[in-house]
Amino acid sequence: MNDNFLVYGEKELNYLKSRDKTLGMAIDEIGIIRREARADHFEALIMSIVSQQISRKAADSIWNRLVDKFSAVSAPTLVGADLNDLHKCGISLRKAGYIKGISEAVINGDINFNEFVSMSDGEIISKLSSLRGIGVWTAEMFLIFSMRRMDVVSWGDLAIRRGMMKLYGLKELTQGQFEIYRKRYSPYGSIASLYIWALS
Repeated sequence: MNDNFLVYGEKELNYLKSRDKTLGMAIDEIGIIRREARADHFEALIMSIVSQQISRKAADSIWNRLVDKFSAVSAPTLVGADLNDLHKCGISLRKAGYIKGISEAVINGDINFNEFVSMSDGEIISKLSSLRGIGVWTAEMFLIFSMRRMDVVSWGDLAIRRGMMKLYGLKELTQGQFEIYRKRYSPYGSIASLYIWALS
């Protein structure tokens, strides 16, 4: 498995093309999309907190400061970090509190990434969204880009809804319509999501 990218190929694309001709035309036009994935689950969660409501460039800058300050972005390292030290890296005090809370949950065993392997997408979303600072959308992105789960299409993602409307020529998109498309893409909804994002 490539640690840096979400991996998919002809099997997944051919399936999506057979299920949805309109999406299939977009896939042919766009070609292969390479999206980064983060294999370390703890790092993925912390990066999701860091990235909330800021640009990718700003998030990368803060991440580099974190690495410089703490050497390793890990639960044992961050659980004992001073909130002000995190703040000095460019993280708001609110986000710093979230990061400490996630670190504590991992250290005390409330979050055990090894258990995630045998859990359903819904169970993982429920577990993660019980943590402060992590909502359903963040948990869904974790499923795609860290767990590499293949069947996630997020209703809560505005760009997904915009992309669907553009793809199918819709002026509005109800949750019922969304569910029809989501089921059509299954079991490769995550790959469909890559192309729908590209259209948004």
